[in-house]
Amino acid sequence: MANTIEGATGTWEYVIGLEVHAQIISNSKLFSGASTEFGSEPNTQVSPVDAGMPGMLPVINMTCIEQAVKTGLAIEGTINRYSVFDRKNYFYPDLPQGYQISQFKQPIVSEGRLVIEMEDGSEKVIGIERLHVEQDAGKSLHDQDPGHSYVDLNRSGVGLMEIVSKPDLRSPEEAAAYVRKLRSILRYVETCDGNMQDGSMRVDANVSMRRPGEEYGTRCEIKNLNSVRFMSRALEYEALRQVDILEAGGKVAQETRLFDVGRGETRSMRSKEEAHDYRYFPDPDLLPLRLEQELINGIAASMPELPDAKRHRFMADFGLSPYDASVLVAEKENADFYEAVAEGRDKKLAANWLISELFGLLNKAGKGIEDSPVSAPALGELLDLISDDTISGRTAKEIFAEMFETGKAAGVIVEEKGLKQVTDTGAIEAVIDEVMARETQKVEEYRSGKDKLFGFFVGQVMKASGGKANPKMVNEVLKTKLDG
Repeated sequence: MANTIEGATGTWEYVIGLEVHAQIISNSKLFSGASTEFGSEPNTQVSPVDAGMPGMLPVINMTCIEQAVKTGLAIEGTINRYSVFDRKNYFYPDLPQGYQISQFKQPIVSEGRLVIEMEDGSEKVIGIERLHVEQDAGKSLHDQDPGHSYVDLNRSGVGLMEIVSKPDLRSPEEAAAYVRKLRSILRYVETCDGNMQDGSMRVDANVSMRRPGEEYGTRCEIKNLNSVRFMSRALEYEALRQVDILEAGGKVAQETRLFDVGRGETRSMRSKEEAHDYRYFPDPDLLPLRLEQELINGIAASMPELPDAKRHRFMADFGLSPYDASVLVAEKENADFYEAVAEGRDKKLAANWLISELFGLLNKAGKGIEDSPVSAPALGELLDLISDDTISGRTAKEIFAEMFETGKAAGVIVEEKGLKQVTDTGAIEAVIDEVMARETQKVEEYRSGKDKLFGFFVGQVMKASGGKANPKMVNEVLKTKLDG
């Protein structure tokens, strides 16, 4: 994906900013004790506060606040010890109060940053304007009845972190890298599960087009994108739509749009609201939030190693390439699995087997690392058999496929199938002598200068040994005998 679009009248550049809504991991909602468990029957996890009943008072769930602080530290933001909850007023059927409790002028986190890695190995710092805490709305269900829409309030009041980037992204590719990186960080610090398919992480994308170096154009917001792939497609379509309007001499209307997945296009939803349309004011039921520095320091001290630090450690200490390190740290579970396999073993060999073999089979089977039929100790055993020349690399791949299919240990498969590699020099010499005695003409041709026949002899020896001869030893002994 390119950073620019070539139109009929010249070059246009993307300007993209993202608002990521991440549901906070906590047992209860932001302002009530109702459960946050996903997948329950509609309207079974709703307190009077969540339903907007008259006279109900919100009470802050401090676990949600601590999770927001932890996330703020992870994105290198400034934790504001003083922040204010505001009422954001608008009507929607699944917003029973008629307003959303959010934060506006004084959020809990401001001025963060996130580093994205691109496929060409380059890095880019993306500014994060703010992280504020707010309550989620309920969910309108339009597919339950042909003539009616229903409302499920189970999600109403669930704690959300809205993480707002600066308009620093210049392509759908950069936007995709940003969302993946942010999702990875949230999962590392365990503040959001990042399950976009379940709606616990959603993206609103703001995009405008401009001539490179010029002022920002008029932006449109694409709401409720629930996959990185759909977001990329929506941004591409919207950019082309805006360029067509601008090149025809028109003006882009500032509006909110939705992405139609089936048609692959964005369509108008409503005119874009400004802040004053929401009539923000401090929520009279909630005092300003004041955090003690000791609380922030305690959370900072408990932070896990984050993806960037882990990636740099894998490169510096283990000698991994930037690409391999990035792949391994993208998910914490993958990184933990890798470290367990690599402990006391060749670090690059372990990385190659995870990325090329295990991840390939897991993707094909539609499984994650947590469901892998091959455990870290089991894969480690296989690598040990390669390292001590019990089996060859080629045989190991066959064994690994069977391990994945059956769950059997590598050593068991080697014994059952008699796959132990022949490393006895005398036995290998005997096979070579047999092949050379059978192929006397080819031996003469080789000795007369046809060096390329060496590969032929290696193949014949391996075939005669049933593939069990150690390839390195075959090469060494064969060269000595043929050149002798």
